[in-house]
Amino acid sequence: MKFKKTAIFALGVAAVFAAHADTELVVATVNNGHMIEMQKLSKNFEQANPDIKLKWVTLEEGALRQRVTTDIATKGGQFDVMTIGMYETPIWGKKGWLQEIKTDAKYDADDLLPAMRNGLSVDGKMFAVPFYGESSMLMYRKDLADKAGIKVADKPTWAEIKELAAKIHDPKNGVYGICLRGKPGWGDNMGFITTLANTYGGQLFDTSWKPQLQSKAWKDAVTFYVELLTKYGPPGSSANSFNEILALYNEGKCGMWIDATIAASFITDPKQSKVADKVAFAQAPTQVTPKGANWLWAWALAIPSGSTKVDAAQKFVTWATSKEYIELVAKTNGWAHVPTGTRKSTYANAEFQKAAVFASAEKAAIDSANPNDSTLPKSPYVGVQFAAIPEWQSIGTGIGQQMTAALTGKVSVDDALKASQALADREMKKAGYYK
Repeated sequence: MKFKKTAIFALGVAAVFAAHADTELVVATVNNGHMIEMQKLSKNFEQANPDIKLKWVTLEEGALRQRVTTDIATKGGQFDVMTIGMYETPIWGKKGWLQEIKTDAKYDADDLLPAMRNGLSVDGKMFAVPFYGESSMLMYRKDLADKAGIKVADKPTWAEIKELAAKIHDPKNGVYGICLRGKPGWGDNMGFITTLANTYGGQLFDTSWKPQLQSKAWKDAVTFYVELLTKYGPPGSSANSFNEILALYNEGKCGMWIDATIAASFITDPKQSKVADKVAFAQAPTQVTPKGANWLWAWALAIPSGSTKVDAAQKFVTWATSKEYIELVAKTNGWAHVPTGTRKSTYANAEFQKAAVFASAEKAAIDSANPNDSTLPKSPYVGVQFAAIPEWQSIGTGIGQQMTAALTGKVSVDDALKASQALADREMKKAGYYK
């Protein structure tokens, strides 16, 4: 009898302690520089909220997308906070897979750039908040362009980019004319290639949702891409995504790079980049049309509807995307290193403008991207470098694999586009867009 009482007492004490135990939030995020900095600075959040502990799951971009998509679709409940983007947010928000993000007056949601807020909302409700936002732009070595006697226009054409790449390409001395994404994935090589096809006058689907991947515009764009990287890119381009090219650029091995505007804060940092003082910026190149030449994206924080720790998760996502967080990064690392592309107040800050030489080019790129009008022919989808439909994830990844095969010479551009058209057509029919 004595033993039973002792056991009951012990269980009671355990229950009391459990009631006061820390709330552990599992946060899934991407292995980009700003996210890694967020992990370091999150000790400030934990100090201010001693009842909340953070557990991080940090993954490469493609692996992250796969994990969070599987988890949310199967209601796995592995994560309390997910890093997702403008593609997933409206689709998952409509399906009821995400919690609505509730903010107070102090958070100042009206300070968020309209392009970012709108892209993360459904029917006026925000289902994710932007941690950093981006478009794409040209980042180039001004010293190499000057040496070649070429003045880069603020709005260059792809023909001008090819001419410059040819002049500054110097592989014997470890400098490649241009670096571009080649790694397959709807958010990897396809993020870039789709913008190239857009500016060549292409589109992913026509108004009847029929894939347009064998159009002249797509053939011209992909042929140009393959030739440009084959002649003037680094070896092994087919394995390169954002982080690989960032490392090459910071080592001084890339003469030009068209990619996420967020890269600017890393390549201008003398602690990371050997060419920090030699970098200049321009808008993403255009060809037939300026429409859709540069993408629009936000890495954003969202809370899956299956989370049992919503209040704690809301506290964390609003802290990590607040003005106060941006000021904390500025105080810790300087204004040149804050996450950008999210708030009007950041661009209005004189200290930021002074520290971030890329600020005006980045803001111009973000402001010019229009996901509702991104192609020369009329298109039925929202999105610049993707189509915001559930099927795009698998279609885009399949096409991306074909583009990489064309880049490595395993298949011809014609055959890659033919296979891409067939794949997209099959998926769209299966999903019931047409018979």
